[in-house]
Amino acid sequence: MSGPTPHLPVPTRLTNTVTAAHGDAGRRWLATLPARTTAHLTRWDLTLERILDPGGSLSLIAYVHRDDLSPAVLKTGLVTPETAHEHTALTHWAGRGAVLLLDADPAEGVLLLERLHGEIPLRSLAESKAMLEATSLLHRLWVEPPPETELPTLADRVADTTARLEEHRAHPAAAAARPLVDEALATAGTLTDSSAETFLLHGDFHHGNVLAADRAPWLAIDPRPLTGERAYDLARLALDRADTLIGSPGAPAAVRRRLQQLADALDVDRERLRGWTLFRAVDLALRALATGRREDAELHLEFAGHL
Repeated sequence: MSGPTPHLPVPTRLTNTVTAAHGDAGRRWLATLPARTTAHLTRWDLTLERILDPGGSLSLIAYVHRDDLSPAVLKTGLVTPETAHEHTALTHWAGRGAVLLLDADPAEGVLLLERLHGEIPLRSLAESKAMLEATSLLHRLWVEPPPETELPTLADRVADTTARLEEHRAHPAAAAARPLVDEALATAGTLTDSSAETFLLHGDFHHGNVLAADRAPWLAIDPRPLTGERAYDLARLALDRADTLIGSPGAPAAVRRRLQQLADALDVDRERLRGWTLFRAVDLALRALATGRREDAELHLEFAGHL
């Protein structure tokens, strides 16, 4: 049986991101977080080692070990439309290309996961090597969706994102970005209407969401799964390390070259990838503006402008 449970600190980053994005509802969830986590430590007979700080942006991450002393991770996350089906995707992948799900309480947003090397993200590799590993992993993750599940569709995700963009575009700091927002919304509508393939998508695939592992070189974590076309998923990877591209000589050409290389590597239509990258870049930018991260917003808007 597990021993006494120490005090569970909530990392400052988690408090800040949840309250910035979810206001009073987020504060109420944060108030229940220690008790919710403690209940699952007891329920699954886990012993807490430590809370990761800064940890996740929408979840409390705890290193634990099970009653057989095997290491694991307890993830207590805020349930949102994007995160609600994380367990569904992880169950379907069954450890192939992604972290292994050991147990789950989806209604509470609590997952027990295989322990990976959290201190070694794919981002620790040089960019060219990281992109090679990332595209190889996407080949494994893009499979047929699980049957008889209610995963969000790409159209659902676009509708949610569109509503958020419409809300954020009213922010005074977003005035200069409105032509890009309009273009992104129009492009997403056209792409959604003409999409002709359906895969299980990770939804938030970038170098920070891939960690070193023991049973495979690299495994994906933190999916925000949906079903739809691969170019949408690849667009998030195209935006990774945007600062290195924007800061390089000939940034517009570097951006176009990255898109071409990723499209060729995964047999994805380049123009569709360009369109989805524009949409996702503008979304990231306006999210950053809404939470006061002006430098991040400017970076993604500049990237979008080069598309």
